Amino acid sequence: MDRRAVVLLSGGLDSATTLAIAVERGYRPYALTLRYGQRHELEVDAACRLAEAMRVVRHVITAVDLRAFGGSALTGDLEVPRGPQVAADSEDIPVTYVPARNTIFLSMALAWAEALQASDIFIGVNAVDYSGYPDCRPEFLDAFEKLAGLGTKAGVEGNRPFRIHAPLIDLTKAEIIRRGLALGVDYGMTRSCYDPDESGAACGECDSCRLRLAGFAAAGVRDPAPYQSP
Repeated sequence: MDRRAVVLLSGGLDSATTLAIAVERGYRPYALTLRYGQRHELEVDAACRLAEAMRVVRHVITAVDLRAFGGSALTGDLEVPRGPQVAADSEDIPVTYVPARNTIFLSMALAWAEALQASDIFIGVNAVDYSGYPDCRPEFLDAFEKLAGLGTKAGVEGNRPFRIHAPLIDLTKAEIIRRGLALGVDYGMTRSCYDPDESGAACGECDSCRLRLAGFAAAGVRDPAPYQSP
C-alpha cells in the first residue's frame, strides 16, 4: 500500500522529529518547506540537509512572502526579543507570532496532498512547551481538518478524508528530543534560532533557543547545534 504523507519540514527540531515519526509509522514522506520571508532563513538550508539525510520521496521548497504584511518580529522590522518573554501562565501572544502562518502552511500542504492523492499531513506543532501561538493548539488543528473536508474535491466526494497528524502535540520538549534520538534524528542538522548570526550560530537567548536549550537540559543531553559565544 502506498501510504503517502505530506510533512511540513521547517528545518527545526520539532519538524525533524515529526518527519522521523511519519517514517516510523510507515508513511512515504513528501517534505514541504516554506520560504515565507523569515529572518531565520538558515532553517531552509537545515531542511534540505534533513530531507536528504532522511531520504524523503520528494522535497518541495516554495515561497509565500509574508513580509508583505509584517506584523511579526520574524517577518517585519520588529526586534526579536531575547530573554524570557512568555510566562507559562501568560495569555500574551509574543511578537514572534507570524499572523496565520500555520493556516497558510497547512493550506499549502493540503493542496499538495490533494494533488498527490494523499490523505495525511504531518505538522510539528506542540501545545506544551511552546511560545504561546494560537495556531499550535489542538482546537486549531481539529478545525483545519474539518475545513479540509469541506473545501476540497476529495473531501466533498467523501472518498478520501484528510487527517492532520500532530504527533508532538502533547509532548514536552524533553520528550520530543528523547523520541527523536530514539529514532536516530541528528539534531546537529537542525536549526531553531529566530535570530542567528551570519555563520548560522544560534543566539541562545530568543524564545526558540531558550525552549530548545531547556529541553535538551531536561533530557540530559547536550544540544549539538552551534551557538554564539557569550
